[in-house]
Amino acid sequence: MAFRSQLGFALIASLLSLALASNPLAAGTGHTVGFGELKEEWRGEVIHLSWSPRAFLLKGFLSDEECDHIVSKAEPKMVKSSVVDNETGKSVDSDIRTSTGTWFAKGEDEVIARVEKRVAQVTMIPLENHEGLQVLHYRDGQKYEPHYDYFHDTVNAAPEHGGQRVVTVLMYLTTVEEGGETVLPHADQKVTGPEWSECAQRGLSVKAVKGDALMFYSLKPDGSNDPASLHGSCPTVRGDKWSATKWIHVGPIGGLKKLNLGTPECHDENEQCQEWAFFGECTKNPGYMKENCPRSCKHCTIGVPAGAA
Repeated sequence: MAFRSQLGFALIASLLSLALASNPLAAGTGHTVGFGELKEEWRGEVIHLSWSPRAFLLKGFLSDEECDHIVSKAEPKMVKSSVVDNETGKSVDSDIRTSTGTWFAKGEDEVIARVEKRVAQVTMIPLENHEGLQVLHYRDGQKYEPHYDYFHDTVNAAPEHGGQRVVTVLMYLTTVEEGGETVLPHADQKVTGPEWSECAQRGLSVKAVKGDALMFYSLKPDGSNDPASLHGSCPTVRGDKWSATKWIHVGPIGGLKKLNLGTPECHDENEQCQEWAFFGECTKNPGYMKENCPRSCKHCTIGVPAGAA
């Protein structure tokens, strides 16, 4: 129940933030929306692509300078990409993925930290739930066959690792001359026309354009895996494709930490309680909220500071 509620809240908050991100009155002005100040100043266009899977194109999400910085920083560190074994959860070599790649730790440098905060703002999911930044490079026909970002093994999807991946933000660092589209073969839309490669026309596709980002959900709002989130990278026929990916989990990586928000007599058990209360969950989900968020739902009167409830 708690997991499904959190996922539902994240969806509502994400859609709210997407609308706000393109509103010049709300972004970067010190205004508050919900329970956080919008310090990010990204005002790009948001294009809804699909409801199955839930997918959005974020135009101009990165600046040219940010793209160039990440590419130049990653280039000396690139190694052959691997995939996750469905049985063991370990990384293994595979012919279905022929790119090269590297990883950066969260907050690797000032530029990457700024990008990561922007991703957190747009998805409305805290940085604690994010993996580090993965950078990939495709050229000369390199590809990644259709696959899922959610885990099939129980090791990587364990609570101490943040649970299942819920949303992916795929950022394009270069514009590909031919091929290299991101294709979602099971989506409820398909592309057609001579400007798309044969691979891309197998489903809904997005061209790799420098600075743009594709955001799509691997899980449905009820928390179940979404088969429509199957996706791949079409062969890069001409030019170089560089991309940076943020995988985001349903919970904090490292597991949930016990929280006591308030006084011993009246406290919440989750730092998101105040936000959930704002969205009406005290009424919609009273059983969970009364037990875990009594302070935010005003179920206790002892020990609540004036104006805090």
